[in-house]
Amino acid sequence: MLANIRRAGLGLCILILAACAASSPTPNVAERDERGRVDDQIAPPPPPPPPPAPMAAEQRALGVAGRAQGGTLAQMSPQPMPGDIDRENYEDFDANPIRVVAEDPVSTFSIDVDSASYSNVRRFLTEGRLPPRDAVRTEELINYFRYDYPLPRDRSAPFSTNVTVAPSPWAEGRQLVHIGLQGYNIVPRERPPLNLVLLLDVSGSMSAPNKLPLLQQSFRMLIDQLNARDRVSIVVYAGAAGTVLEPTPGNERNRILAALDSLRPGGSTAGAEGLRQAYALAEQNFNANSVNRVIIGTDGDFNVGIADPEQLQDFVERKRETGIYLSVFGFGGGNYNDALMQRLAQNGNGVAVYIDTLNEARRVLRDEMASNLFTIANDVKIQVEFNPARVAEYRLIGYETRMLNREDFNNDAVDAGEIGAGHAVTAIYEITPVGGPTFIDPLRYQERPQATGTGSEIAFLRIRYKLPGEDDSRLIERPITNSDAVSDIARASESARWATAVAGYGQLLRGDPFVGQDYGFDDVIRLAQGARGSDEFGWRAEFLQLARAAETANALNPLPRQPLPERRPATGR
Repeated sequence: MLANIRRAGLGLCILILAACAASSPTPNVAERDERGRVDDQIAPPPPPPPPPAPMAAEQRALGVAGRAQGGTLAQMSPQPMPGDIDRENYEDFDANPIRVVAEDPVSTFSIDVDSASYSNVRRFLTEGRLPPRDAVRTEELINYFRYDYPLPRDRSAPFSTNVTVAPSPWAEGRQLVHIGLQGYNIVPRERPPLNLVLLLDVSGSMSAPNKLPLLQQSFRMLIDQLNARDRVSIVVYAGAAGTVLEPTPGNERNRILAALDSLRPGGSTAGAEGLRQAYALAEQNFNANSVNRVIIGTDGDFNVGIADPEQLQDFVERKRETGIYLSVFGFGGGNYNDALMQRLAQNGNGVAVYIDTLNEARRVLRDEMASNLFTIANDVKIQVEFNPARVAEYRLIGYETRMLNREDFNNDAVDAGEIGAGHAVTAIYEITPVGGPTFIDPLRYQERPQATGTGSEIAFLRIRYKLPGEDDSRLIERPITNSDAVSDIARASESARWATAVAGYGQLLRGDPFVGQDYGFDDVIRLAQGARGSDEFGWRAEFLQLARAAETANALNPLPRQPLPERRPATGR
């Protein structure tokens, strides 16, 4: 009897253990793998495609994904929507350093007429937050605006040169050398015909209202200005690429708009394949007497196809030599790949713009259409040689990603920036005159420069450029002398004062170390208020609001200011 009870108890225990095992199954390999990887996966919105294999280090740094290597992994849980995880990507760079004229008297750089940084910074400030430091390219903030520089006397030289030297408002004892170029403009009846290919991103990441819907509204403004002499094509790319509009005369507006309005987002982003098709269409309709250009509209999130930035850059450079240029129009946020878009536009001889509102679309595609589509000078380089008898130190404000070697200036094979019709380009150096307080101690055994017959010269300015269609550069030269100087920033031209205010704004947003600790956004606003001018389109009034927004955002979450180097009094030099 006792044995029967024991056998019954043992059987009951076995049944209980079996039930527990059935309620807690061992996870299979796919589930274990999925749990280990889900935190590392960042995918487009549902329905998600299979994710790519692990990215190469360079691709990961630039925020783009490569083609899968060795199969796909199952996605077994919902993936984040665009915007849930911030995957925006910007090129990392530091402010240009102080240079000692006695050791390094020559500065060389390529001009930059892009405006993407200004409107992208505006997006952040409108949202009540400061932009990432590397999103702020000070030269693009300055060159966003029109300036009242004198026009060139005739078209034999495509732009005029204007120079002002004035005291720095943010650093006592230093001066600003303000260099302005003004390109000639063209009237609509004189413009050449357009051969445009719109390469539009319709991937899943473009579903937000400030992406594909804004893109479609924006390009309607461009289409409204086309005529029978123009040709426009549309290529789209998502999981695959395809042509939705063959080359079509610009006056067939309804046909073009029907193709544009039919676009819907979905899939991953095969940007590279779309780029190939776009160039093929541009080549098919190439006209040596037209402006031949591919315009990309995207958030920059190329995540399948050729995603290696070096390969994309090489491809665009080769196509540039055929006479087909590339411009990049950015939209949206959350996965905005600014670094890749800048590289493509710079190497494609085009412009990089960022469209955050319909007003910005109107500025880029209507008010500034000539500047952004019709090039009047290629490979524009600026070189400044400072006189060591007059200048102890200098630094270039902005243009950190556009610096060139000294020998690049005379090398016509080295690519540089383009100037469009009506474009104004501004560059500002901050200098320490000889006898002023310097950041760097002079060398003990170096011979001190003596004034010569060029003693009235502060610096010497050289500009190289190529006319469209030419391979050999032309040279403009002029000295920068005492006659270019004013004793007070208030006596400088309206253009110089406005550019100076914007330069201060950009440096404060970046937390650059060379702006005095007592200089703030209220000083920027004060200087800009007196230099607003006519402000036909209200861009300068908007700038004042953005400076106030930056002041508020900085008060709530102060931007770390880089430490100001110790300044040393001069030693009689």
